[in-house]
Amino acid sequence: MRTVLLALATVLVMVSAVSAKNENSYEFDSEQQRETYQQLVKELRCPKCQNQNIADSNAPLAEDMRDRTYEMLREGQSREDIIRYMVARYGNFVHYRPPITAATSILWWAPLLVLFMGIAVAVILTRKKKAAVELTQEERARLEQLRKSGDE
Repeated sequence: MRTVLLALATVLVMVSAVSAKNENSYEFDSEQQRETYQQLVKELRCPKCQNQNIADSNAPLAEDMRDRTYEMLREGQSREDIIRYMVARYGNFVHYRPPITAATSILWWAPLLVLFMGIAVAVILTRKKKAAVELTQEERARLEQLRKSGDE
């Protein structure tokens, strides 16, 4: 029992030491700086993890990016300066809201294009099906004749 308690205490100490390394280890000059930092680390994407922001990522690269963000904030650089720096270094992918450029325009317009193509295909298929259902005069006369003979 004593061994189990000792092991549990050891695990708790290690977990608290790891979690203390996060934001709590950074000291900010103001609450505004802390808020800006929190917004930035949630808005910047880890290039290694791809679909995780740098606040949630445990990758060494994300840790470096968090440290650099903190240093730049302490140096007095603006939020836009930090985003520009990260985009210049890691590409537009690092920002969850990439700007509309010639290279990224496909990301912005592709969903609309697919939607319009889907609507066009649906309209075309509906019209073809409707046209296939229409009967010629001869077919109508034959159908009427079959109905009359079926009633008798």
